[in-house]
Parts: sequence; C-alpha cells; structure tokens
Amino acid sequence: FPVPWAGRRIAPPQVWDRACTCVVVPRVSSVAMVLQADVDLLHPPKELEKQKHKKKRLVQSPNSFFMDVKCQGCFTITTVFSHSQTVVVCSSCSAVLCQPTGGRARLTEGCSFRRKVD
Repeated sequence: FPVPWAGRRIAPPQVWDRACTCVVVPRVSSVAMVLQADVDLLHPPKELEKQKHKKKRLVQSPNSFFMDVKCQGCFTITTVFSHSQTVVVCSSCSAVLCQPTGGRARLTEGCSFRRKVD
C-alpha cells in the first residue's frame, strides 16, 4: 500500500493504540508493533485491576465498602457506607461524620476510618 511519507526525509508518525497498550510504528514495507509491557492475563497486577471498571475486572468486585468511622470529638465508632447518599451524624455528640458527594462520601476533617472486613 502507498505510504504518504515514503521518499521524504521526515520520520514516520507514531500512532498510539489504546486497546493493546502498544506503539504502532509504521514502516514503508509493513507495520511493526512494539509492545510496551507484557501483562499476565491470568494473574494481572492489582494496580491494573483497580483501574478497570468494576464489571470488566478478571473477577467482578464492587468499588463500595462499609467502614468504621471514629468521631473526632467523642471517639465513638459508627459504621458508614462508603458511597452514602445522606449526611451521617454521630449518635452521641451529633457531629457530622461525612457528607455525600456524587460518588463516595466525603469524611469530615479529623475523622479517621478503617475498612470493615466481613
């Protein structure tokens, strides 16, 4: 096939291919693919899996979780959903623990939390 940069003294353009995470370098005679990194499909790294959509992971898992939030004033522990859609207040001192946003709930400054395990 004819190549627009054949016979010129300019370098061929690089085209990024997002589907296979590789760089396609066009040549005059053929197209060669240079892989950036080989990824084991059966045992992918946790960092790559966390970036994917929750339904496109190797094993589907939700992004939400329950957490124990410690009040900054009275140090009582309250269980809160990570994507809470209502304002959560402390049961003993009525301090606001978290406020809803479009996705995850935003904790009040000074409140500490830990992820609940079954």
